[in-house]
Amino acid sequence: MLTFLVRRFAATVVTLLAVSLLVFSALLAIPGDPAQVLLGFDASPSALAALRSELGLDRPVLERYLDWIGGIARGDLGSSLIYQRPVAALISERLGVSVPLAIASAILAALIAVPVGIAAARSRGRPWDPLLTSLAQIGAAVPSFWLGLMLILVFAVERSWLPAAGFPSWSRDPFGSTRALVLPVLALGLGQAAVMTRMVRAMMIEALSADYVRTARAKGVKQRLVTYHHAFRNALVPLTTVFGLSLGNVFIGSIVIEQVFALPGLGRLALTAIGTRDLPLIQGEVLLYASVIVVLGLLVDLAYVLIDPRIRFET
Repeated sequence: MLTFLVRRFAATVVTLLAVSLLVFSALLAIPGDPAQVLLGFDASPSALAALRSELGLDRPVLERYLDWIGGIARGDLGSSLIYQRPVAALISERLGVSVPLAIASAILAALIAVPVGIAAARSRGRPWDPLLTSLAQIGAAVPSFWLGLMLILVFAVERSWLPAAGFPSWSRDPFGSTRALVLPVLALGLGQAAVMTRMVRAMMIEALSADYVRTARAKGVKQRLVTYHHAFRNALVPLTTVFGLSLGNVFIGSIVIEQVFALPGLGRLALTAIGTRDLPLIQGEVLLYASVIVVLGLLVDLAYVLIDPRIRFET
């Protein structure tokens, strides 16, 4: 098992280095000049050259990349060109919005998808199965931003039960912060729940058709025990993968939802950075999103070892 952990951690480090190189290289290909954005199109060539030199944009690409990686190793992602503040500080300030939004949405999706998917798998061939499957397909086809707008219309505009936009800080008004996340969590979580429901149904159908389940039924084991003790436990490994993917999807999907609900999270910060061509901030945000996906993959692999002893002994 120790060998497995060492291999996975080493692979994660190599993957993150490759991601950093890809992010740095891809953003260099974006058209536009950050110095031009900062000084305007009427700036003189000498002023543009001076600012490029001050920002280090005239240095060799490899040297800039190595400096950037060295800064990341020290926890320094550089300084934002627009905000004139450290990128790490700007990102950390907005984690308090994006992280609770993503985690709550993923948990909501799992709480809906697991029981509904199991119910659809158990009722396969009965009238409930096509009904649940159709609802899941409709939910998966509805864009999260449209669902968010409908939730605002119903619960904020017509009923005035929940706020339509904005986010008070957790330290000043924790109850208000929680209320501000309710509609965004619903918009993100319900759509993801629909996608997860179809996956859970497919995995449970496969588990319920396995030989050990037929043997348990032949021995007279109760259906509920067969479903949850035998089939569900053996489907936990693929379901863990689904949950990890769901968490990554809602974290990235929050970019659009934050714009719909005017939440001061990482998504709005990323869109602002792209619009102003703030390269250090764009690089920091893209690297963060990519790192989250890579680290989630590592955590899912570690969860495999904890859930299934066979994997533990095989590695």
